[in-house]
Amino acid sequence: MADQLNVLLAGFGGQGILFAGKLIAEAGLIDGREISWLPSYGPEMRGGTANCSVCLSDEPIGSPLVLEPDVLVAMNQPSLDKFIGQVVPGGTVILDSVMIATVPERDDVTIIELPATRLAEDAGLKGLANVVLLGRVLKETGFCAAETLDKALQKSVSPKRQHLLEPNRKALSLGAGG
Repeated sequence: MADQLNVLLAGFGGQGILFAGKLIAEAGLIDGREISWLPSYGPEMRGGTANCSVCLSDEPIGSPLVLEPDVLVAMNQPSLDKFIGQVVPGGTVILDSVMIATVPERDDVTIIELPATRLAEDAGLKGLANVVLLGRVLKETGFCAAETLDKALQKSVSPKRQHLLEPNRKALSLGAGG
């Protein structure tokens, strides 16, 4: 596990960007790590842009804003275009290939194209492409144990929405390749 992991998640409002970021932060909290979770919304909210900076660290975090992400999760073309240049060399870009037509060339980062929207819909998990992508982030980075992420999910799904716990678990598994 890295000493520090900086993740930037970005997409349209309503795609669950902030929820996915919250799950990473919650997992860090459970693991006793230093965390920051900084949501950012475009002016339109749902349908506008949304992004979320998450830092997990074993040391105190200087700034909650992720300017040079180790991992970029992009759920739409404008987000990929805006942030791909900021990913650190050696970093990872995980994108929803259903929502993104053109992938800019970068030979110093790992680019993973995952048809997250289609995978979610085909599995009867419409609206959970964000969690499918998060499953892939876990697989690629190992930012926490799978059990820890499941605990984070249990804490983050409100009592009124407990029926969504199992679909979210399936979406995580789908993204992790299982």
